[in-house]
Amino acid sequence: MVKFILASASPRRQQLLTQMGLVFEVSPSKVEEVMDWSLESHQVATALAKQKCIDIATQTRYNSIVIGADTIVVKEDRLLGKPKDEKEALEMLNSLNGQWHEVVTGVCLCRTDDMKTISEFEVTRVKIANKSQEFLKAYISTKEPFDKAGAYGIQGFGSLLVEKIEGDYFNVMGLPIYRLSRMLGQLGYDIDLSALAR
Repeated sequence: MVKFILASASPRRQQLLTQMGLVFEVSPSKVEEVMDWSLESHQVATALAKQKCIDIATQTRYNSIVIGADTIVVKEDRLLGKPKDEKEALEMLNSLNGQWHEVVTGVCLCRTDDMKTISEFEVTRVKIANKSQEFLKAYISTKEPFDKAGAYGIQGFGSLLVEKIEGDYFNVMGLPIYRLSRMLGQLGYDIDLSALAR
């Protein structure tokens, strides 16, 4: 039986792994994120995911597959992380308001018995509807934006902001399920739905 470890405390990622039928432990990485922000957005997301993944993999004493992920929002080459306060949240939402942007998630897997590591990334384009300042401020008052890259979450109240997307919906939640399933296959693990039905 393969043991999986999620190197993230994100409840959205936990939800998506459960949706895939995986049984896993949660062991959030506490590694300090060090990054050259002059890199391309996919390089930043992938490198941060790898830092988290390797951090937990090197601490694990039993054979497992560690899953690391990092999601960033990109608007005209500007990388948007999580807002630190209401002012920054409103600035981020105003920069996205009525505009297209990209959501980039880097995913890294490490098989701890031989430390084989693979990294990939997914990009989804998202169009935010043109919303009033009153609506944006009301959204910020829900406190939802503060643990979300780009100051919104597509699966929560932020769904009222999203006009349309091009690409993987689950990527916007923080974990591209289809890509992850393919990566697991590269490490020799194929999800067996028939086993899940027993």
